[in-house]
Amino acid sequence: MEEDGGGGARHVERWEGYVDWRNRPATRGRHGGMAAASFVLVVEVLENLAFLATASNLVTYLMGSMGYSPSQSATAVTSFMGTAFLLALLGGFLSDAFLTTYTVYIASAFVELTGLVILTVQARTPSLMPPRCASPGAGGAACEPVSGAKKAVLLAGLYLTALGVGGIKGSLPSHGAEQFDERAPRGRKARSTFFNYFVFCLSCGALVAVTFAVWVEDNRGWEWGFGISSVAILLSVPLFAAGSSLYRNKLPTGSPLTTIAKVLAAAALARRRGGGGGGAQSSSNGAVIDRAPSPAGSADDMDEYCKSGDMEEISISDAASPAAEPSRELALLNRAVQCQPPRHGRRLACTVQEVEDVKVVLMVLPIFLSTIMLNCCLAQLSTFSVEQAATMDTRVGRLTVPPASLPVFPVTFIIVLAPVYDHIIVPFARRVTGTETGITHLQRIGTGLVMSVVAMAVAAAVEVKRKDVASRSGMLEDSGKPLPITFFWIAFQYLFLGSADLFTLAGLLEFFFSEAPPRMRSLATSLSWASLALGYYLSSVLVSVVNSATGRGGHRPWLQGASLNHYRLERFYWVMCVLSSINYLFFLFLAVRYKYRNAGVIK
Repeated sequence: MEEDGGGGARHVERWEGYVDWRNRPATRGRHGGMAAASFVLVVEVLENLAFLATASNLVTYLMGSMGYSPSQSATAVTSFMGTAFLLALLGGFLSDAFLTTYTVYIASAFVELTGLVILTVQARTPSLMPPRCASPGAGGAACEPVSGAKKAVLLAGLYLTALGVGGIKGSLPSHGAEQFDERAPRGRKARSTFFNYFVFCLSCGALVAVTFAVWVEDNRGWEWGFGISSVAILLSVPLFAAGSSLYRNKLPTGSPLTTIAKVLAAAALARRRGGGGGGAQSSSNGAVIDRAPSPAGSADDMDEYCKSGDMEEISISDAASPAAEPSRELALLNRAVQCQPPRHGRRLACTVQEVEDVKVVLMVLPIFLSTIMLNCCLAQLSTFSVEQAATMDTRVGRLTVPPASLPVFPVTFIIVLAPVYDHIIVPFARRVTGTETGITHLQRIGTGLVMSVVAMAVAAAVEVKRKDVASRSGMLEDSGKPLPITFFWIAFQYLFLGSADLFTLAGLLEFFFSEAPPRMRSLATSLSWASLALGYYLSSVLVSVVNSATGRGGHRPWLQGASLNHYRLERFYWVMCVLSSINYLFFLFLAVRYKYRNAGVIK
């Protein structure tokens, strides 16, 4: 109860486990909701603009200003982007374990700003740059990559930026999603809308980055490009802080990794002691916690349980409902519920809630692994697809589109498709299926995986078309002139890959957030970004493996030659198509057997 201004009392319901930005209890009606999440959406536009304005054209900067070779530049950019996305796991971990998502975002934004300022200062200070090398055939100094203290400045700027990006990616999506009441259908629907528009806003920032920012970098200089990124991330901080009075911030609950390790250790110890195969679920006087075949609602947190009898009793404060038993899935972990004898101490005694939390984590990991191949396909958007388009006619009227701006196709498709999906497709699916979600998370992810298969088949067909034009025009040998075929042919594969990205990224973010235990949500949501990073790494590995396998016996490797016209790129795309098809079958096998953590199907 709180006192009102007239001395009377009014009841204020608090959000349990949440505080406001001043660490006071968060209350219903005052904190959370779409109004609070809207600040996150606006901030995401600026955050992704800052990141991609640097990353999308970075290979040009490293080659032109830092003396890197094309291969060195490609490796450096892959490492930078992969590190940034993998560090999202660190941001998610800190948000769950020690700090609020609010604090992690603010701190990460300033870390990224520091890195961008270092890059900006280096780009406009000749003494921090390597000597300019002569153009081919001209006299003068040979090209040498940056080294020594100058390279240290470059790496410090890049990896401080990557650290900041990782912290933001690991905290911002879950911070926005935490603003909604998952116990109410309206709140869950609004949360789903938030994730759709999160990807929409991410794409809006990317659109500005690959058009305006790339033009500035190519025509005005890289100090201006890094400056744009710095200003964008700097502006995001006061915009994010402007919503402080509306945010509800989830209190950290300690390291989720500790919980996982404790459950696994307890189960292993019980097995070594010869514990029963099913553990606590063998009792018949408790309610078995089961999972629903489709998501629609959020079940209340399960009560802590410890079977009485020959096991040490664990006191549970304020138990509000009957004791529950572990679910039947991954029954080997149920042994961890058995409280350990005194000689093992109380540390390994696990509650049903902890065991069920770890089960959820273990069951979503295969889903995470099945999305890496999709992100490997998406990596082609910034590699071979760009190289294909660079050999084609990139003129649009009097405008010549730079290769670094070609991702404008997928981000444009996402910007168009996201509102259509949220306002047309999902409401229609809800009416057809009679369920709250209309389309389940795994159905959405599966749709993205199917589109990636189609995209690789289309990419192979477009490459056949491109090489056929080159052959008929007598331009198989690199003449330095664009082929007489418009680069809009590339738009077909971008259409499918952009659609796959929308379905899968938004689906993954919502799936990991809603399925993960509350104490692990930021870390679980960060798996979406980790999948993207591993997809980039897998793409590089596949190129090496394909070249090694096809270059035996004196044959020329498929992905090697004087120009792209000498590559067997269409065969590589067919390999990707086959691998993506096999990966989809693996995902389908997992999806039909997956039981959602949230119970109930709401009509």
